[in-house]
Amino acid sequence: MPYGAFIDLGGVDGLLHVSDIAHTRITKPEDVLTVGQELQVRILKIDPETKKISLGLKQLQAEPWQTAPDRLQTGQRITGTVTRLTDFGAFVEIEPGVEGLIHISEMSWSKKVRHPSDLLKQGDRVDAVILAIKPEERRISLGLKQSLADPWLEVQRNFPAGSQIEGPVTKIMNFGAFVQLADGVEGLVHISEIVADRRLNHPSDVLRAGQIVKALVLAIDPEKRQIKLSMKQLIPTDIDEYIAEHKPGDTVSGRIVDSSPTHIQVELGEGIRAVCRDSKAIAAVATKPAPTAASKLDLSGLSSMLKDRWKGNAPAAESKPEPLAEGQIRTFKITKLDAEAKKIEVELA
Repeated sequence: MPYGAFIDLGGVDGLLHVSDIAHTRITKPEDVLTVGQELQVRILKIDPETKKISLGLKQLQAEPWQTAPDRLQTGQRITGTVTRLTDFGAFVEIEPGVEGLIHISEMSWSKKVRHPSDLLKQGDRVDAVILAIKPEERRISLGLKQSLADPWLEVQRNFPAGSQIEGPVTKIMNFGAFVQLADGVEGLVHISEIVADRRLNHPSDVLRAGQIVKALVLAIDPEKRQIKLSMKQLIPTDIDEYIAEHKPGDTVSGRIVDSSPTHIQVELGEGIRAVCRDSKAIAAVATKPAPTAASKLDLSGLSSMLKDRWKGNAPAAESKPEPLAEGQIRTFKITKLDAEAKKIEVELA
């Protein structure tokens, strides 16, 4: 019958329930028993009122959980058969009568598994690693992903901070976009690191899923499995071009735009500023004069004048230069160029 097998004990029948046939899970009695087969069984219960006898077959066999701890240890790699799937994981028969659970969170390093059936099906043979054993509770925790290579173990070597990567956009969120660096490894480009020339309302303004992009690795946190990326820092800026076209010692023209007791800020071009720490220049700089009709420069004229002078046609220093003041265009000598930090330092020529 679906619920068990009736055994003729010599004029009296007893019921061998399906749950008492074996320590393993039996779906149908006919899978392991046949009519006419002779068995040695143990009498579990006799009910004189109902005239029913309960029999057991597995009770004559060794209890596998009693000796399981002798054969199975934490960290051991095992091979088993998937017996059933639930919403939270998959049960795997390690040996007759001993099952372990692969929780859904232990199935993949890289994929977000929504249901165990995304990866497994009943009857599959799988390799797994024993994560924990509790014989008294008859529980074994298994890990499927632990039997596979963890791609994050090589992340710092393969994608060190400062390196450039190229990969597809896998997911777009309000706060940024995820980019695949390798199978099972993704990095985040925050919305503030996508473009440099404007502020985005949403990453989808410039990106789409599947788009291949290049990015700079800013930082890696192996413990949190997080990688910070930047796209905008790979896009050349005006200051990048300026630094590439100049070298320390070059004489250039610039406009004094600000001053403090420690340094002077000099504008060398549109959006390109340098720092002058020349103590003599700092001491000589005067407070910015109040604007007058004569001192108000036409911006377009100033831009044209600066362009000509920034091309390298810097005027020779006058024999009696006027006192330094904010708004003045003067000649400077480049003392330091830092392409990585995008910084320029100058001194008065």
